[in-house]
Amino acid sequence: MNKIAFVGAGSMAEAMISGISSRSNQSANEITVMNRSNKERLAFLHSTYGVQTTHEYEVLLKDASIVFLAMKPKDVFTALSALKPYLRVNMLLVSVVAGVSMASIETIINKKIAIIRSMPNTSATIGKSATAIAQNQYVNNEQLQIVTSLLETIGEVTLVQEEQLDAVTGLSGSGPAYIYYIVEAMEQAAEKIGLEKEASKALILQTIIGAAEMLQSSPKTPQTLRKEVTSPGGTTEAGLNVLQTAQVQEAIMNCIVEATAQSKRLGEKIDQEIQEKSLLI
Repeated sequence: MNKIAFVGAGSMAEAMISGISSRSNQSANEITVMNRSNKERLAFLHSTYGVQTTHEYEVLLKDASIVFLAMKPKDVFTALSALKPYLRVNMLLVSVVAGVSMASIETIINKKIAIIRSMPNTSATIGKSATAIAQNQYVNNEQLQIVTSLLETIGEVTLVQEEQLDAVTGLSGSGPAYIYYIVEAMEQAAEKIGLEKEASKALILQTIIGAAEMLQSSPKTPQTLRKEVTSPGGTTEAGLNVLQTAQVQEAIMNCIVEATAQSKRLGEKIDQEIQEKSLLI
């Protein structure tokens, strides 16, 4: 069984710890977590999931074969610099830090070590994340399979090239917020047309769940499914005509494109800052 270390104890780390400890063969006792100074947070994770906790890097990485990097981007340089003396070349680093490239991680630690970048989304907290992963040249098939299995405890996993992770961020990383935004509009419309809040909430949620399951189970395209619901001169056509006039489809496309571009801009900024800090050492 692999010993797993988590650097960072925030909500995403907790989601992964919860999934791994409850939906895999990994024992919670073989997971060790650390953060910079929040003792209460570590105590909560220990009491809730049974994981080990520490504030010492040497203790954290002793016998660890997989190290999850789950800190904030601004803390990456400091954390990895502190980890560096204890990292072994047979370890696997799994980064869930948005915007930090594998090249930047390699620059900081200055070791030829296996690295996997992952991009989960917030649905990881209920085991329904859409997670993309990318690997560097030092990751072997066994390591890839192990990490894939671990991340499947929080949802679906897709392997992509690292340069595609910005697109993943714009599409599925930020995607839940787009859906919530649409639901907000549906709730407001329901109130306007006279539906009670509790009734409208149930109807909206089941409509979304049903549509998602139709998309997942049917071989038909979204366009075909939409056309099958749309009768000429009917209510659906009337509603869709309003969306088309308002260019809603184009707006959603532009939303995802801009989110992708922002992910790239932020990543380049973070990488540049890391490079500048590395030159000062």
